Amino acid sequence: MRVDHWMTRYPVTVDKGESVGAAIQLMKERKIRRLPVVEGAELVGIVTDRDLKEAQPSKATTLDIWELHFLLDKLKVDEVMSTRLATIGPDDTIEKAAMIMLERKIGGLPVVDGKGALVGILTQGDVFRALVEVTGVKFKKTRVSLMVPDEAGSLRDVADLCRAHGKIISILVSYTQVPSGRREVIMRIDTKDVDALRSELAARFGEVTVASD
Repeated sequence: MRVDHWMTRYPVTVDKGESVGAAIQLMKERKIRRLPVVEGAELVGIVTDRDLKEAQPSKATTLDIWELHFLLDKLKVDEVMSTRLATIGPDDTIEKAAMIMLERKIGGLPVVDGKGALVGILTQGDVFRALVEVTGVKFKKTRVSLMVPDEAGSLRDVADLCRAHGKIISILVSYTQVPSGRREVIMRIDTKDVDALRSELAARFGEVTVASD
């Protein structure tokens, strides 16, 4: 699953010389939480709603509303933006993007092409949408989870048995919290006979969890 299939194209941007006050208003109007910062066509930073909130005076300030607006209009975006940019390419995978977001603890990634031009933005929400798609959960079919030997052919054996009972919607494999020499297989299947599927899987592979959405 490629980033360009899920990103928002032509993202809203802000010029680095724009005021913080204008950036705050732009975020409110467009209902977004982050703005790529540009200088001409070049991506030079990113500013988030958190950056802008931290740039504002404390709620305990004695400034009146006019003084507050004056300060926010005087402060420029390039003074509060982050320049330690993590980016992703349009041809990169959603999995790679998710890992970068997790490792950097960020909620979005500017998407740049091979020339460094900004072509989109990918957010956590986009990654979640891709996860829903790849897991097949939106189809609300029978979910099967079981442990199999971590060896060639074991996944095919499970799939063959499941195909005899219906259509396979998705297949995922996990090694998280799984005993050595084993792997967990999670499948979604469109089947009319859940009990028969559960019985055959249990007889062949041992403990199995079967749930229908």
